[in-house]
Amino acid sequence: MAKITGLGGVFHIVKDPAATRRWYKENLELDGEYGPMLNWSDEKGDKPYSLISHFPPDSDYLEPSAAKFMINLRVDDLDAYVEQLKAKGLEILGHVDEGYGKFAWILDCDGVKLEFWQQMAAPEPNG
Repeated sequence: MAKITGLGGVFHIVKDPAATRRWYKENLELDGEYGPMLNWSDEKGDKPYSLISHFPPDSDYLEPSAAKFMINLRVDDLDAYVEQLKAKGLEILGHVDEGYGKFAWILDCDGVKLEFWQQMAAPEPNG
């Protein structure tokens, strides 16, 4: 039986795609032929995974962004990455360690909330 094997991408409308692509390249060092690209095979660790997560309409988790979505990006060393972002003058909205993972947030140049995640533990098995 065929199955889904991972997240293929995040697609969204922005006012100036070239400027947004440039922002991602300059600030997050993400670039590729069709836009910012990630190679999951480059990551080592304890069962790396991607997640599609759903929130109720009254959730404030995506604030201060007005968008109805957030992009979560995996990082290998969150503390060092946060320092790199700060050195570029980006405002860090928060930075926490939840035990199973470390998280930090910024807004991109279009006001979309970006969540950076360093996985600290393997996912819990289903059922």
